[in-house]
Amino acid sequence: MCTPDPYLSPFAWRYGTPEMREIWSEMTTRRLWRRIWVAIARVQSHYGLVRAEQVSDLEVHMHAVDLDRAFAIEREIHHDVMSEVRAFAEQCPVGGGIIHLGATSMDVRDNATALQVQQSLDLVLKQLDELLKLFAEQIERWAGVPCLGFTHLQPAEPTTIGYRLAFYAQDILMDRHDLQRVSAEWRGKGFKGAVGTSASYALLLEGKTTPAAFEAAVMAELGLPAWPVANQTYPRRQDWVVLSALSGLGSTLYRFAMDLRVLQSPPIGEWSEPFGQKQVGSSAMPFKRNPIRAEKVDSLARYLAQLPRVAWDNAANSLLERTLDDSANRRVILPHAFLTMDELLHVVARLVGGLNINEMAVKRTLATYGPFAGIEPLLMRLVKAGASRQEMHEVLREIAMEAWAEVEAGQPNPLVALLTADHRLQAYLSADAIRSALDAQGYVGDAPERALDLAKQIREVIVR
Repeated sequence: MCTPDPYLSPFAWRYGTPEMREIWSEMTTRRLWRRIWVAIARVQSHYGLVRAEQVSDLEVHMHAVDLDRAFAIEREIHHDVMSEVRAFAEQCPVGGGIIHLGATSMDVRDNATALQVQQSLDLVLKQLDELLKLFAEQIERWAGVPCLGFTHLQPAEPTTIGYRLAFYAQDILMDRHDLQRVSAEWRGKGFKGAVGTSASYALLLEGKTTPAAFEAAVMAELGLPAWPVANQTYPRRQDWVVLSALSGLGSTLYRFAMDLRVLQSPPIGEWSEPFGQKQVGSSAMPFKRNPIRAEKVDSLARYLAQLPRVAWDNAANSLLERTLDDSANRRVILPHAFLTMDELLHVVARLVGGLNINEMAVKRTLATYGPFAGIEPLLMRLVKAGASRQEMHEVLREIAMEAWAEVEAGQPNPLVALLTADHRLQAYLSADAIRSALDAQGYVGDAPERALDLAKQIREVIVR
């Protein structure tokens, strides 16, 4: 009889980097729990509550996590933290009896989770800086290269490729600021016991120190600030805050990937994602060059956008001093959110770093639709020459619609010929002046300078 292939989450092997998976692995989680128990024991030893040799015994075995043994115990007692307490205690003949002294489960679990989130934010911010560097390089390269802009997915006036890239980079800078703020304000529960009153610690420490001083000492060992007020858990609103910040960054990355997909469509064909020499685009159509990486970004970002809602419900339904109906989904939403973002940043970095720009297609689009974009500067020149703005607007609209019909029919754009031959316009401007006004390639304002300024800002921010 064959052993069935067990289900593995795609986040266990397909999505995310080994570094992020390691942070959220069960082994890391259990080691953090043990690190917390050791920190509690160390501080308790300062006040004579436990002996130095007991602390040493815990320190020696702190990293010797035995998942098989802990899971076996959990199958009997149905409590994950207590199963690890017992597995740890079995390894520590001298110090095993003082593990978890005064603590409740969430003193351990919530502080461990807070440490994992803290480490995950550090990794995300590091990846984000690498992505911003790639954007800065591409912005600088393409800052002055004109391309047709699109509004409402319709041809509009020219912009530059670098200025378009600067849109995404500017949003990412804002997302970076939000994540830095979340990281700076991130806190653990601290050590406040079953309902947050620190009653168990007050009893243990009576006549020696205050629970607040004890908590500060243990949190200093962990390198994590504590919430001044908490019940059995840290405020669940904090989860919503960090997932919302990740979701916000996800929306920026989604937008970049969606625009790339639009521009990779062959009728436009100006941008495309990297495509390997042996890459297969379709199982049925060998000619296909599907934007699979950009599509993956949009798919995963769409999933990430839903997770703050679960965290919102956890926060809103965190009744009185504690409910357990958040526990199961938090085992999923927190690691999944960071693993999703980890994958998104990894893929988008490849897209930006390997972005293909088809300059021939860019010029073709400008040649086809660029003359329409020249109508606005032509209108302004006509008015400066003494024409009525309203009358000329109607004239230009009529001629533009006639030309547009020809373009839609697959004919060359006749707009320049129609405008230069129109006697109503020649009353104010010569044919050469009309033709010059319709050359919209240079009609990009100060977009190149603004794009370069943003690239400079990115480099200054990252250096700091």
